[in-house]
Amino acid sequence: QVQLVESGGGLVQPGGSLTLSCAPSGIILKPDVMGWYRQAPGKQRELVATITTGGTTNYADSVKGRFTISRDNAKNTVYLQMNSLKPEDTAVYYCNADRISWPGATYWGQGTQVTVSS
Repeated sequence: QVQLVESGGGLVQPGGSLTLSCAPSGIILKPDVMGWYRQAPGKQRELVATITTGGTTNYADSVKGRFTISRDNAKNTVYLQMNSLKPEDTAVYYCNADRISWPGATYWGQGTQVTVSS
C-alpha cells in the first residue's frame, strides 16, 4: 500500500527553524491538494497548511507569517518551511494528499515529531 513518507522533524529551540518534506513511497494518483496537519498530545488533529496544484495556499491563523508550504507537482512532493518556532508548535506533523477529481484518493503519512524546547 502506497503511503506518504515525512522527514525533517526533530528537536529545535524556540525561535529556530525546521523544514519538513513529504514524498510518496510509490506511484500515487496526482493529488489536487496536499497539506500538513499536526496533533499535539491530548488534542485533536488540526490543519496547518494546504496547497493546491495551482499553488493556492491556506494556513491556520496560528502559523501565518511563520510557516510556508510549497510543492513539486512533478514529484508529488510537499514541503513545510517552519520559522520562528514556538513551544506550542510541538506536535506530530502528518502529510496529506487528496485527489478530489475522479477517481478520488486520500493518502496519509505516518507522521514526524517536531519538538520545540529549550
